[in-house]
Amino acid sequence: MISKTVVKALENFLPAENIYLNEPMSQHTTFRIGGEADCFLQIENVEQLTKVQRYLQQLEIPYFVLGNGSNLLVGDEGFAGVILEIADKMNEVKVRGNLIVAQAGAPMSKIARIAYENGLTGFEFAAGIPGTIGGGVVMNAGAYGGELKQVVTLVRVVDKEGDLLDLDNATMEFGYRTSAIKHQPFTVAEVHIQLQEGEPEQIKAQMDELARKRREKQPLEYPSAGSTFKRPEGYFAGELIMNAGLRGYQVGGAQVSEKHCGFVINTGGATAADVKQLIAHVQETVKERYGVELEPEVIML
Repeated sequence: MISKTVVKALENFLPAENIYLNEPMSQHTTFRIGGEADCFLQIENVEQLTKVQRYLQQLEIPYFVLGNGSNLLVGDEGFAGVILEIADKMNEVKVRGNLIVAQAGAPMSKIARIAYENGLTGFEFAAGIPGTIGGGVVMNAGAYGGELKQVVTLVRVVDKEGDLLDLDNATMEFGYRTSAIKHQPFTVAEVHIQLQEGEPEQIKAQMDELARKRREKQPLEYPSAGSTFKRPEGYFAGELIMNAGLRGYQVGGAQVSEKHCGFVINTGGATAADVKQLIAHVQETVKERYGVELEPEVIML
């Protein structure tokens, strides 16, 4: 529970209309699952972010930074603390020659479109990733052979004291679905993306082709959090799950997608408990059959 005193103090940092109490998180995740957050804040700029984060740290109030909610499962009991949403109101994208400077809340699809419109190539792989660039760099998002580590040159973050730091590509320590930020109390504020000049027709053709592949192979017609498991070394998670006989396996409203077994989908009314039970069963079955431990890619809050 967030006290009236805290809410009043937060109004000194951002507009009152950006502050929501007891906000259903099912409205803010692509899974469409999750209980209420005690307090939900829509952040508009870096100044608000630094002040709010510094204040919450001083009072030791738990908080979580949310982008598009595309890789997140929020528990049925909700979140006892403050959600900082960096998305709708902090998503400006600027083009400086071959460099794109994007605020953390900018969707990767928006950045890819702007790159195409400016004849810049190298970001086509991210056009269909349903997340923000801030969340993307934290997990080094990638698809179809591309990863953000290939194009990101600088990440501006806010540390726990509310100060701004610039991290270059090497300092980010990008790895498979991870980065240095994943293990530090940093919040992404801005990302610099270095691209190359290209032919707009070729860029558009590549984006259209990747979009076609996504529609064919992924269950985009259902709410989900994207790929549920990380790719185990030497294997494909979806193939292991399919070969283990789990295609279509269901717990409540949660189901292993029949279209792509690497996805757990919400067929309607799924709870977080359903998803967690399903994930645990998949992990146990694959471990028993193949001796492979599947690690969830989805963040569980």
